[in-house]
Parts: sequence; structure tokens; C-alpha cells
Amino acid sequence: MTWQYGGRVHVVIMGCGRVGSTLARSLEDRNHTVAVIDSEPDAFRRLGPGFNGDKVTGYGFDQQVLEKAGIRRADAFAAVSSGDNSNIIAARVARETFGIQQVVARIYDPGRAEVYQRLGITTVATVKWTADQVLRRILPAGAEPDFRDPSGTIRLDQVPVGDPWIGHRTVAFQEQSRSRIAWIDRLGEGMLPTRESVIQEGDLLHLVMREENAAHAYQVIERGPEES
Repeated sequence: MTWQYGGRVHVVIMGCGRVGSTLARSLEDRNHTVAVIDSEPDAFRRLGPGFNGDKVTGYGFDQQVLEKAGIRRADAFAAVSSGDNSNIIAARVARETFGIQQVVARIYDPGRAEVYQRLGITTVATVKWTADQVLRRILPAGAEPDFRDPSGTIRLDQVPVGDPWIGHRTVAFQEQSRSRIAWIDRLGEGMLPTRESVIQEGDLLHLVMREENAAHAYQVIERGPEES
């Protein structure tokens, strides 16, 4: 997925349980296209009569089933069935075979979740799970902030760092993006940036910004630093 502010995406979801069906309806409400995969045809009833996306019967780790769901044009893939093994296999097929960068897998075992997180597959343990969390991780950057204050003035966004910013100081990033880095997730641990901190490959930035500056911030993230 090209990380840009806003934009319409196609998402493939494996699993039409409570989370999968809620996620599918939420995406469609936001004018995105959705395909839902489940091995049980009856599960699609959870989507309701108003759902206009594709319903594909089968297993989400089957390449032919994924092809039918439009995986080649997909921007994101969410594996949210009830099985850890199925979710991980499907997530790896989506990422490694079809090159989908935005992949989220539901994992019950927190220990296993950490392992796959290090492989680049975003995982969410059941105790933390909500459809909203998945939504924020598969939509284009900026579409859904992690938090917005009651007045709608300030927002907190979770943003993967782009290649153009690797090796540049966090101070320069904050000045040019008109945002503040609240903290950085680096190699599975949180860190607070200092004036000497440098952005590294794989960093996940948690940015605080004013709502009216969001579009500018995401343009700067994609464009890279302006050299003085």
C-alpha cells in the first residue's frame, strides 16, 4: 500500500466472526471495498443484508481462494479467524506470496504474537482485540487516528517510518512535519526520542499533531526531508 493521507483501499478479510464482520461493515461504511473469506457459508449472515462486498467460501491460506477474493489488487489483509495457526499461515501467504505490506493477524498466544511481530506481521492479542484496532492498522495512513481529543483538535497517529527519513534526526522530522513524536516503537520496545535521536529502519512513530496539520504531516512523511 502506498502510505498517503486518505484514499480508497481494497481489503481482504479472513474470518467472518464478530470481529471480521464488524471490520468488514466498518470498512464498507467508509467507502472501501471488501472481500470476506470464511470456510462456513452460514458465517456470512453476520454481514447483514446491506453488505455489498464479496463473500468467498474457503480457507484464507489457499492461494486460489485468495485470488478469488481479489488479493492481487488488495491493499491490506486481515486474518481474524479463531485459529492462531490458520491466521499466521494466511498472513504469511498474503505477505510473502502476494506482497501485501499491510497484514494484520489475530493471535491468541502473546508469546507467538511477539515472534511474528518481528517478522513484520502486525499482531493483536485477544485481550487487546477490537475491530477498531485492526481498522487503524490496515487503512491508509491518516485515515483513522489512534486517538482524537474530545474537541477534535488534537490527534495521535501510529505511523511506520518511510525510507526517505531513515538516518535523519527526529528533531528535523518534527519541525518539518509540524508534529511531535510521543514515542517510538523500535524492535518491540518503546523509546522516548531525544534531540540526538535518529530515525531507524523499522521504527513505528506515534505522532501527536493538530487535526489541520495532518495532511501536511503525511505529505512530509511520504516526500522525505527537505535538505537545508
